Amino acid sequence: MTSPASRIAAGAASGAVRVFLVLAGLFWLLPTAGLLVSSLRSPADIAAGGWWQVFTAPARLTTENYAHLLANETITGSLLSTVLITVPATLLVLVLGSFAGYAFAWLEFPGRDWWFLGVVALLVVPVQVALVPVSKLFGAVGLFETTLGVVLFHTAFGLPFAIFLLRNFFAEIPRELLEAGRLDGAGEIRLFTRVVLPLGGPAIASLGIFQFLWVWNDMLIALIFADSQSPPITVALQQQVRQFGNNVDVLAPGAFLSMVVPLLVFFAFQRQFASGVMAGAVK
Repeated sequence: MTSPASRIAAGAASGAVRVFLVLAGLFWLLPTAGLLVSSLRSPADIAAGGWWQVFTAPARLTTENYAHLLANETITGSLLSTVLITVPATLLVLVLGSFAGYAFAWLEFPGRDWWFLGVVALLVVPVQVALVPVSKLFGAVGLFETTLGVVLFHTAFGLPFAIFLLRNFFAEIPRELLEAGRLDGAGEIRLFTRVVLPLGGPAIASLGIFQFLWVWNDMLIALIFADSQSPPITVALQQQVRQFGNNVDVLAPGAFLSMVVPLLVFFAFQRQFASGVMAGAVK
């Protein structure tokens, strides 16, 4: 039986940990809050001082910057381009990775283990190594500076990790479940859609979040392979900085909008993400 002093010490330690985590969270969110406040200030106020001065004159906040943003065809077009790249690249990786992960986990075919080792080896290949050869290949087949080319590049480099993750997750599904389905006459497609996919939902959701964040926030691949006339949001914002260094009434809300979309996706699927991360930790 613990003494009152021990319980008080444990409570104080727990309270200190909570306070530390709250402070760490607030510190981590500080740049986001500063960007949000800056996006609601006029260019004159931004030039006059830092965003924290809003506490002395909160009535000066305005939504005019977002009106200017929506009137900027370059930024609005880049948001659409980003969606047209991110959504297909994410869905293709999830679909192809799920099929391949199931095949490597439960189907018997010649050289399966060697093929899987090849997939694992692709995880260590950096994106930068493929930029020049893939650029030449895309130029030869007419995919350079196209949305399809960017989608295919992201899909190709996202598949090794997707296959590795989903194969390991699917392999932990009890064999008895699949054998029971086969005894009932279910084929591989039916087993995959009715048994494996529902059980693998958390892992697939986690993979989708990672892939979405990677593609949405990417700038290197988009800068090289995307259409220069309709670039993604990351490239469009970089071009605004280069061409109009004082165009803060567009840059601030554009940067905040490009950042808040991945955050919304993460928080919308955070429960599935936590389940997927913890998958296999407890049996």
